[in-house]
Amino acid sequence: MFELKYHTPFEWTEAVLADFDTFLQDHAAAEKKASGMAISMLSHYQDRTRLVKEMTDLALEELIHFKQVLKLLTARNVPLANDKKDTYVKEIRSVFRHGQEEFFMDRLLVGAVIEARGHERFSLVAEALEPSKDKDFYVSIAKSEAKHKNLFVELAYEYFDKNAVDVRLDEILEFEANVCAKLPFRAALH
Repeated sequence: MFELKYHTPFEWTEAVLADFDTFLQDHAAAEKKASGMAISMLSHYQDRTRLVKEMTDLALEELIHFKQVLKLLTARNVPLANDKKDTYVKEIRSVFRHGQEEFFMDRLLVGAVIEARGHERFSLVAEALEPSKDKDFYVSIAKSEAKHKNLFVELAYEYFDKNAVDVRLDEILEFEANVCAKLPFRAALH
């Protein structure tokens, strides 16, 4: 449906593979936060029937993903880590505009872009892993993220003019590309 404007270089994947346990801890935290974000969305926009249904499904799916990552951590004898502020998410959320409808559109589109970045990076992890259950898991997670990115854009098209959505999505993609280009490579999703 749309393409990211920044493509993650292989150096990021190398950083992940060099400290995969830390990556798994960060991944678990990201899944928890994604589930919470979906619950927040359905709580704030209860009058949007389709959004409530979709965010309920998304919250459950993200929590299942959390449980799956937790299983990988447990198998490695690695505990959950304390949640840390995600600089990437903080930066990209700074594009939110004021005004009820503008903020709502931006929330949907930022959600789409974050899911698209997850799709890209989980795909890179899947490609880099040797054939294993871990590889199969990351192939599956990447496919889920692709569906999620499209879901957020579809919801934006449902509630707003398509041309306005497309223009704003392009602006957010440009901003997100600049954010990614400045971040250091580390064993974390972002």
